[in-house]
Amino acid sequence: MHSYQPAPVLEALGVCSEDEQLYRVLLARPESTATDLAALVDWPAHRVSRHLRSLLSLGLASRTPGRPARYVPAVPEAAVELLALRKQAAIVEARLGASVLTAEFRQPDAFTVIRGTEAIAQRFYQAQQCAREEVLVLDRLPYTLLRVGRGVSYRTIYDMASLAEPDELVAARSTGCRMLRDVPLKLMLVDRRAALLPTAPDVVVELGPSSLLDALLRLFDLLWHQSSPLTPTLSGGPLSSEDQQLLSLAAAGLTDQAIARRLGVAQRTVERRMQRILRSLDATTRFQAGLRAGQQGLLA
Repeated sequence: MHSYQPAPVLEALGVCSEDEQLYRVLLARPESTATDLAALVDWPAHRVSRHLRSLLSLGLASRTPGRPARYVPAVPEAAVELLALRKQAAIVEARLGASVLTAEFRQPDAFTVIRGTEAIAQRFYQAQQCAREEVLVLDRLPYTLLRVGRGVSYRTIYDMASLAEPDELVAARSTGCRMLRDVPLKLMLVDRRAALLPTAPDVVVELGPSSLLDALLRLFDLLWHQSSPLTPTLSGGPLSSEDQQLLSLAAAGLTDQAIARRLGVAQRTVERRMQRILRSLDATTRFQAGLRAGQQGLLA
């Protein structure tokens, strides 16, 4: 035998290099006995016997009847196809096993804890990348990085006190969002199947389907109905889109000074526009103006 050994090609199919070496020898010398093979590869008899048993179990060789037993190699094309089919079957079985493990992992109230700034940022990014239908967010300082796009619906409730600067207001308006005074916590819900819940500056709890997740979904829906639209939808009537926005902020409870700061205009401008809105709606108070605007479909 030559000392050179070709590189193994069957390892990906679960065949070890020594099994393949013996198979190659058998291809060159079909119907060899175990003694013949031992001499050809210069292995002890017990080692040859062990690898012959392996070749038989893999379907790479068969044994002839009679004594001494002789070994016949399987046709390479057929043998490799059989190994590939077995590998595919093993992959399918592993996937089924993974689904069982997933079901066990998602027992009621099961959760995982994510620690560290980088790991948390990466998980928030991955969760949004995996979203298929909707992402629901309760947000307050420090802000959660939102990556809107790909046809996924975003609904965000911002803490009113967090939106203190005009540029923050512009950024918030890039998503479907509302405002609420004193948002109780930061939260991201993805496709109503998972939740990311920050519990400390560098700690996030991730929840799968569970009773706690159901409770968080109900909390978001409740807060969404209690919050005020940040960017109302213009549907006709005497109010401009800018007036609708101002009225929404006022209806959310902001003072003229706070509204001016959020819109980046002078307080006198806000007061003048508010008086015009009240006259347009024949209202004497902001509450009455908001009520009438809502009844006329002027606010989303």
